[in-house]
This record gives sequence, C-alpha cells and structure tokens, in this order.
Amino acid sequence: MNPNLEVLQAEFEQLGGQFPDAQLPPNCFSVMKAEYIDYESRTMLKITFPVLPEFLNPMKTMQGGFIAAAFDNVIGPLSYLAARATCVSLDMHTNFIRPINVDDQLTITARVVIRGRATMNISAEGVNAKGKLIATCTSHMIVMKKE
Repeated sequence: MNPNLEVLQAEFEQLGGQFPDAQLPPNCFSVMKAEYIDYESRTMLKITFPVLPEFLNPMKTMQGGFIAAAFDNVIGPLSYLAARATCVSLDMHTNFIRPINVDDQLTITARVVIRGRATMNISAEGVNAKGKLIATCTSHMIVMKKE
C-alpha cells in the first residue's frame, strides 16, 4: 500500500471519532467506484473514477454532472481533512475542456490553495488515462465551527 494512503486512512480514523455519525466514505463516493490514489496530509488528494456506462450522456461521453460530482467527491473529503472539521461548499465552478469516453479513467487531483479559520479555497484538475486535461474546478468552502 502507498504509505501516503496509510496516512490518509489514519487521518480519516482520527477524524471519525470527532464525527461518529458521519458515513465515510459516503454512498455517493462508493457508487462512483472511486479509488484513492495519493494524499499529502491536509494539502492534496488524488482519486480516480472509472467512466462507467451509467455516467454517459446521449453522446456517450461522461455527463458534466457526473464530472462535477467526481470533483465534489475529491474536494469534499480534502476540505474535511484539511480543516479537521466539516465544511460546506459556498460555490463550485467547473470548466469542461474536452469529453471523456466510457472505459477511460477520470483522475482528479485537488489541492488546498488557502486554508483560513473560516473559509478555504480548493482547486482541482481532472485528466484522462493519457494525462489529457478533461476539466478544472475551484471551490470555496466554509469551515463549520465545532460545537
């Protein structure tokens, strides 16, 4: 196992005690058959998603909503890990560059741009199996206060 993924698992376990009602990973992550690839503590998370037939639009490429959901499935956990608290998206801007076809892999790398006490900015890019840019995304998050 990638040692960085061992760090990821340890950090998820540590946070799980703070949020015992949280479902990690959530169903939306599992349904997309996501797989953790790499992690840098509190700063970067890389996850890959297979492009499945059920994610296709009428042109038989991955629907933009599923691409956005893939970004959300990377940005969300990274924000949680980075803030050590639950976060809520204030916005999410996705730019679609080129289509991605069935049986390809969408690999998303998200990075924390800035982490403040109350807000956080995360940027991400998604590439296909050949490393071609498929889409980019930015999100501003609000860090929820721990009670």
